[in-house]
Amino acid sequence: MKKILVIEDNLEVREILEEVLELSGYEVLTAEDGTLGVSAALKSPPDLIICDVMMPKLDGYGVLNILSKKPATADIPFIFLTAKADKTDLRRGMNLGADDYITKPFYKDELLQVIETRLRKSERMKQPFDVATTGLGSFIDEAKGFKELEELSNDRTTKQIRPKESLFEEGNLPRYLYFVKAGKIKTVKTNEYGKELIVQLFHTGDFFGYAPLISGEKYSFGAIAMEASEVSLIPKEDFLKLLFANRDVSSRLIKILANNITEKEEQLLNLAYSSVRKRVANALVALHQDQPKNKGIGILRDDLARIVGTAKESVIRMLTEFKEDGLLEIKGGVIIIKELDKLATLPV
Repeated sequence: MKKILVIEDNLEVREILEEVLELSGYEVLTAEDGTLGVSAALKSPPDLIICDVMMPKLDGYGVLNILSKKPATADIPFIFLTAKADKTDLRRGMNLGADDYITKPFYKDELLQVIETRLRKSERMKQPFDVATTGLGSFIDEAKGFKELEELSNDRTTKQIRPKESLFEEGNLPRYLYFVKAGKIKTVKTNEYGKELIVQLFHTGDFFGYAPLISGEKYSFGAIAMEASEVSLIPKEDFLKLLFANRDVSSRLIKILANNITEKEEQLLNLAYSSVRKRVANALVALHQDQPKNKGIGILRDDLARIVGTAKESVIRMLTEFKEDGLLEIKGGVIIIKELDKLATLPV
């Protein structure tokens, strides 16, 4: 059962909303002013918030401003309820990140339709993207938000890349957001001696290259195909319009960036404090989790060494040890994990 928080200082309106929503199958929480509404949302985050604009203590704009900055409530669909239909008020609310407006007096059908639409959209934005062109199209469609963005990215360029071919190099200026339609791409950094370290791997269905687009800085890494790949290119201008036009996209991207930061921290700690044996084991576990079920890990030993941050010979030695310990098999160069739990829990 979906939970809706109603923040409304008028008792009669609040009770009408509560009755209509409960009869429509929703669980309803209520708050009589903005301050209590913020507390209720943070204590028990709802699936959607309906909030009056003009209230004592803290108005609706203040409520939205506070909740949009809290990780637990930033993604919650937010609908303003107001007796004022002035365009200035509407624009102010939309600029703060409101998802919709309902004006008083409202019709029951209108209210429920807006709620259902926003809940459906919220659910779709929480789902992982499909690993196909339709997934990319879904992302673009869901992210648009406003009518003026309807024509964006209709004609997306697709690039075929051969194994070991470079997509872009360190120091290049970013021009596109990339989406892997098929294949596998690695991002790499090279030190002053020409030694390469793999920063991250991207598989079918992954987006990459968004951080430099947002910061406007040159790439601090290069991107190379590990196998024959197909990549869709979304122009920088289109991506930035999508990003800033709708808070659903902004919130989702923040989560992706936060997850990437966590992954990078774990990778750095692993490189700094773990033994080569543990680092190879961790890399194999991560690669195994990215593979389709019951499929082995097909990766060049050079690339595995670049992920781990060690010499190719050390990686080969560790693989031989793991094979002798019964943790994995190697058939035709493909690594097949037999004891995933034991591999994942090897001591540092």
